[in-house]
Amino acid sequence: MKIKTSIVGVGGYTGLELVKMLLNHEVFKISSIYGTEECELDKIHTCLNCVYKKNIEIGDINKISQESELVFLALPHTQGIEYVSKLYNSGVKIVDLSADYRLSHNKYEKYYQTHSDKNNIDNAVYGLIEYNREKIKTTNLVANPGCYPTATLLALLPFLPFLDLSHSIFIDAKSSVSGAGKKLAYNSHFVNINENIFAYSPISHRHSPEIEEQIFKITNKNVSIMFVPHLIPITRGMLISIYARLKEDIDPIMLLKDSYKNEKFIRIRENCVQVKNVAGTHFCDIYATKEGSNIFINSCIDNLLRGASSQAIANANLMFNLKEDLALPKIAYAP
Repeated sequence: MKIKTSIVGVGGYTGLELVKMLLNHEVFKISSIYGTEECELDKIHTCLNCVYKKNIEIGDINKISQESELVFLALPHTQGIEYVSKLYNSGVKIVDLSADYRLSHNKYEKYYQTHSDKNNIDNAVYGLIEYNREKIKTTNLVANPGCYPTATLLALLPFLPFLDLSHSIFIDAKSSVSGAGKKLAYNSHFVNINENIFAYSPISHRHSPEIEEQIFKITNKNVSIMFVPHLIPITRGMLISIYARLKEDIDPIMLLKDSYKNEKFIRIRENCVQVKNVAGTHFCDIYATKEGSNIFINSCIDNLLRGASSQAIANANLMFNLKEDLALPKIAYAP
């Protein structure tokens, strides 16, 4: 069995990561790839020269629906809504890597823009597999989680029943430059980011409502978080440090091990996590320790993979009732 698969938005970093994994997938076969200009794929991604040749086409929604059983939308926020609104009723299964279907209608319009496909927000399943696995298996539309929310939620959710929620939860997040995408910008310019580190959008970052909303949906708890992201001068990877207050005594490591005992892509570490151990993989590494009522929770992922493209592949595997780990990378880029 081969499943005809299309990628819309193949020119970006996440589009490239999708191609690399799909080339090694036993079932998903790339039928078409789409971008903003017609050219050969290895002209955009020169690392594919002598490895894989395919022509990039301009996206035509009718053609995509006819040629595809599965569509990955690797488009910037707000640009995939037209595709989903027209593809959804055709029976094509869709994994959307943008934020367009992650948030409730009101919050999306507060933090992004007017949403013209409100009904499909309710049809989408948030693709955090460890918590929504069964729902993902039966949906035709997955809203692939953001990288910051993925690393944060996987680390934080096991502890929610034991936290004193009268205190804010502080989340210090550090992301690599690839998280800013390929578009040229001052913050990611080499002379600005090299040997530098800085916070951006403190407290008001638009991933904050995504984290809070998913916590409520999964645990039925309202939480107040203070989320501060930082840009650091590495190519790929993401490190999350969470500071909170406990309301009862727990063994953090044992709690994590018990929470994720059946999850092969969650690794519980005995020491603080390191980005180098997850770069190039689908793993999320988590560590936690406490002193009195204070708890420190530490996690890391590859932002382009577990925070985007490999999570998208894993979601698609579940949507087609395949083995969840098909084509997911497991060996880190080390040293």
